[in-house]
Amino acid sequence: MKMVIYGATEMGCLLATEFFEDHDITIIDKDENRSDEFDKLDISFVEGNASSIDVLNNADIKNADIFIACTAIDEANIVACLSAKKFGGVRTICFVSREEYKKTLNFEKNNANFCDFFIDYIIWPEELLTQDIFRIVTVAHALDVENFADGRARLLEYKVKAHHPIVGKKVKDCGFTKNTLMVGLTRNCELFIPNGETEIKEDDKLIFMGTSHSLDILAGTFFHEKEIVKSASIIGGGNVGMMLAKSLEKLKIKTKIIEKDYDRCRFLAEELSNTLVINGDGTNLKLLDEEDIGSADVVISVTNNDEKNLLCSLLAKQLGVKRVIARVAKVVNIPLFEKVGIDIAVSPKNSAVNEVKNDLQENDVDILATVEQGQGEVLEISVLPEFNGQKIMDLKFPARAIIGVILRKNNIIIPYGETVINTNDILIIFTTSENAAVIKEFFKVK
Repeated sequence: MKMVIYGATEMGCLLATEFFEDHDITIIDKDENRSDEFDKLDISFVEGNASSIDVLNNADIKNADIFIACTAIDEANIVACLSAKKFGGVRTICFVSREEYKKTLNFEKNNANFCDFFIDYIIWPEELLTQDIFRIVTVAHALDVENFADGRARLLEYKVKAHHPIVGKKVKDCGFTKNTLMVGLTRNCELFIPNGETEIKEDDKLIFMGTSHSLDILAGTFFHEKEIVKSASIIGGGNVGMMLAKSLEKLKIKTKIIEKDYDRCRFLAEELSNTLVINGDGTNLKLLDEEDIGSADVVISVTNNDEKNLLCSLLAKQLGVKRVIARVAKVVNIPLFEKVGIDIAVSPKNSAVNEVKNDLQENDVDILATVEQGQGEVLEISVLPEFNGQKIMDLKFPARAIIGVILRKNNIIIPYGETVINTNDILIIFTTSENAAVIKEFFKVK
């Protein structure tokens, strides 16, 4: 697949890094924006502005399958996508930073009176980040949450603590809940697919797939997290903070927002009906203590500044908060946040990369989710007639992978070795990113 990316930004670099091994990538931008990171990749670089027809021609846009505009300027991204659309068949993906642009562009696309001159897909990274945080917040102490099959099946990730009963046990001896499968394990920042002989250690991060009900039982039985989230404190009242508060209000979760800007506080108070809005600085330990932030079930720091989010998160930890989620603008900072004790570090850029991956469907394969900063992938694969009637134990995958869920008509099946797959079954498969390509290839028509 040929991809043209407009924007030598961090976002552009993340996308190029993600896709250059399997796709033909061309970057468009001014030469002064080109960083050393791009020179490490096997990609082409065209200097100029992608709103120019000549520049698009130089990038061979006529033969491109995907055009992605991800500069820091919304208007430039929109004009570039519309210019690329003049060449016909290319699919356009446009990054925006403002809600009104997404609403307007989606309305125009869906308007019955509108012509073919539209942008195919609009990505607002802050909206995606809010959705990711919301999923994590609503499951007590989970590091990651992904929903499948309209929420009837899930992926959950938990960190193993010293007091957990499974420390020192082999996976086969843990007696995990029926209708759950342990599909991944991260140790020392490296993700791998475990087997029955794998021994679980303190600080391991375990990834499970199963029915939503069985995973609820698993959490209560093995991770002592029977409690539900009743209160949340948000530091930062920007777009993410406000959208997150609105979602938490719908679940009747007691919510506070701390925002430094007084005018923004007035706006938030008008927009939010059941959220306590506090005008103050989230880095002020005295304020956090006075507002009893330490009693919150979860604290989420989502300002636009990494250093501030880190400090706010560490102060919340000092006050006794059990779970802290921090927004990270620079993806390279995520490991640092986790090393100093922040429970969950999330990035709008990672959320956006995952969304682009999900959008690139091919060969009856869809990437439903990525985990552990892209180290693992959850694939959705339709079973072709060539595999009808085969037992899972007889499939002989060319690389490590686990079928975590089978969707059969309206039924959810958590499989085991003897389970037989049928034509048109939907397989939800967990594997490492480096092995995803060979697993996809395995399920193609031979």
